[in-house]
Amino acid sequence: MSDAVSQPVGQLDHHVEGHVGYVTFNNPGKFNAVNYDMWLALPKAMQALVGNPEVRLIVLQGAGDKAFVSGADISQFSTHRDGDASAHYNQATQAGYASVLDCPKPTLAKIRGICMGGGLGLALDCDVRMASADSKFRMPAGRLGLGYAYEGIQRFTEVLGVANTADLFFSARIFGAEEALRLGLLKQVVPTAEFDAAVHAYAQMVCENAPLTLAAAKRSLLELRKASADQDIALVHAMVDACFSSEDYKEGRKAFAEKRTPRFQGR
Repeated sequence: MSDAVSQPVGQLDHHVEGHVGYVTFNNPGKFNAVNYDMWLALPKAMQALVGNPEVRLIVLQGAGDKAFVSGADISQFSTHRDGDASAHYNQATQAGYASVLDCPKPTLAKIRGICMGGGLGLALDCDVRMASADSKFRMPAGRLGLGYAYEGIQRFTEVLGVANTADLFFSARIFGAEEALRLGLLKQVVPTAEFDAAVHAYAQMVCENAPLTLAAAKRSLLELRKASADQDIALVHAMVDACFSSEDYKEGRKAFAEKRTPRFQGR
């Protein structure tokens, strides 16, 4: 049921524990800044976890205890974000963001420490975000003079609203976890010493639920972000109908009647 060995891809790792898949940004010497190879590796890691039938939730996290992701690796800007090379870099970053935002399985950002720039964008692409109390946030694009993609701004407005998005991009200010919670960026702020246990408990709570129900709910959320003409409502209805005809639905009703925890199999 689990793959206990991390599968390294450059400086981005992924592994499975029980029903939880983990993607780890592993560049602690640079506060988990994302380099070009890591952007390229991210869609592959997400695809591997999506394709694993045991995985019911995907958690994005940073290595160590100093940062989730501090942003893009600035040391590569002169070689990868200048002139003609910038087009390839932008394609890699957009594919990385899209692999998280469009993931058909539930996603959770486990934010400890620094979460800035591209890291903040990745966190907002997740369905749920939890943070340790010592976390710090910032969107520093204005300090770097770089342009932020329309799709990224759109996601910020979906989560934070237009006024809060304008504030964060215009000011490029640093703010803490409690303000992030008030802004609606976070689901929960947890004392740092209790953070790992709290994220684990939440992940287990999600994974105890019926996989087909989770998939149908996530598909509805994905379709809601699309223009009406592009929505595949028939697919959503089919996935909902599949829940009612599943063995898990029978198990859920039986477990409820017997006052016990259901044992869902995803079928």
